[in-house]
Amino acid sequence: MPDIAIRASLVSLVALREVGAGYEVLLLKRSQSLAGTWCQIAGSLEDGETAWQAALRELSEETGLTPRALYSADTCEQFYTAATDTITIAPVFVAFVDRAAPVTLNAEHSDFRWVGFEDAAQMVSFGGQRRVLRWIEDEFIRRRPSDHLQVDMG
Repeated sequence: MPDIAIRASLVSLVALREVGAGYEVLLLKRSQSLAGTWCQIAGSLEDGETAWQAALRELSEETGLTPRALYSADTCEQFYTAATDTITIAPVFVAFVDRAAPVTLNAEHSDFRWVGFEDAAQMVSFGGQRRVLRWIEDEFIRRRPSDHLQVDMG
């Protein structure tokens, strides 16, 4: 019996900033693959990288941001791609960034927006993204995340 290939070479990262009594999510508008769609930060692992190192690199490359704290979100984004008949599983990370930090986009994106969780859920195209956003709002905003999930970036 044939199998569906499972690919685990991507990472996903949701960047958050505190504003007043709440938090905003950074969404990027893709200009290449999935052009025109809004998404969180994502990308492929490079040789020798851990997943969290890839997440930090992608955050820096795609936005120019450096987090003040990085966490494993304790969940994975998963989706099926018909063109390659593969299931992709990507660990999700949460980066807390300074409110005033400027965003500098790379060529992969044409625009960015800081939005609340409800607006973010309306802007993204895929159910998996909405599930991840709801999870992060529940586990990182409505309650304090476990210290065991924080990544030591040192």
